[in-house]
Amino acid sequence: QVQLVESGGGSVQAGGSLRLSCAASGYTDTYSSYCMAWFRQTPGKEREEVASIDSDGSTSYANSVKGRFTISQDDTKNTLYLQMNSLTPGDTAMYVCAASGLAFEYAERRYAYACSSHDFGYWGQGTQVTVSS
Repeated sequence: QVQLVESGGGSVQAGGSLRLSCAASGYTDTYSSYCMAWFRQTPGKEREEVASIDSDGSTSYANSVKGRFTISQDDTKNTLYLQMNSLTPGDTAMYVCAASGLAFEYAERRYAYACSSHDFGYWGQGTQVTVSS
């Protein structure tokens, strides 16, 4: 069973930094290829895909965070990170970790959707980030 558990959120002043973590269990050892991503959600606004990383290491960022945020994984691929620098009040949101779901199976191996599909089947509970001016 796949579980995604976020941590690292908190309150910070504008200009500060935070690093979010997402502990993934039962995922990267299940799929031969996959996508993991960070989303953020604020009340009354559409959920925004902030950053994503494919299993080959390719990354993608929303224009709103490009140059300030960095998505990465640890060597085991079981922890996803989001390093957030130069934070602004506009970054205040619930940040949620997501992972793509099963796309197909072949030769007894399972392949999840690539980031380009934006098809996420697994979600964490989220961690709140609040940036004050």
